[in-house]
Amino acid sequence: MGKTAFTMQCVVEAMLLNEKLRVCVANVEMPPERLLERQLSRLSGVRLDDIQTRKLTSNQKKGLKESFADLDRISERLVYVQSPMTLDNVANAADFIDADLIVLDYIQRIQPKGQHSDRRGSVDATMDSLRQFAAAGCSVLALSAVGRSKDSRGRSSYSGDGLSLASFRETSEIEFGADEAYMLVPANGADADSTDEVVDVSLRQLKSRYGKPDQIDLSFDRSIQSFDLKTKESPLGTFSSLWETPNEN
Repeated sequence: MGKTAFTMQCVVEAMLLNEKLRVCVANVEMPPERLLERQLSRLSGVRLDDIQTRKLTSNQKKGLKESFADLDRISERLVYVQSPMTLDNVANAADFIDADLIVLDYIQRIQPKGQHSDRRGSVDATMDSLRQFAAAGCSVLALSAVGRSKDSRGRSSYSGDGLSLASFRETSEIEFGADEAYMLVPANGADADSTDEVVDVSLRQLKSRYGKPDQIDLSFDRSIQSFDLKTKESPLGTFSSLWETPNEN
């Protein structure tokens, strides 16, 4: 639920906080203009439906001006990979802006170099290349498709209770090769009514190579594609503080 929206919110917030951060995004399902419309909606509070249909009031248009200014601040440091979605194109786009972070959405659809007998071999090769990117000093955030699990009634479902590291599709390389692994899932009962605009979700850290896995409870406003901390008094502080770097003495 909302993996792309959450990822792009993280990317944009991080770039607004760090004016040196450069990011390369490869999204196989959504063109850049649609991704940016979501960010305009989130930053301005103007409903996404109104932005997409261009049915805006004068007050909404005024509210969008500041959001456009925010996106202008990061535009020269953000590049989108153009089709075909291959690792070669990802590498070229990342080199073009000297990217600090590469975002792949999603990993099973990014084609690696060479010929591979099946999808599992293809994803294995992609993971190997991503480790090389990381070893060269570029952080990598890769989204993955997940397989359905059985819920408490034995039905095929994306329920969070049945999802684990083994749910990542195609290969165990995703499970073992990543330093950190997260699953964004609806809270229990949160998706019972598909018409709800605001739903509760959990960001579950399934793996942390260098620390203890944790969980963050969030609310997701689908009308403006925005996530926020569910508990305002969380020890993590504000949502934006998740990307702030502590000052060194």
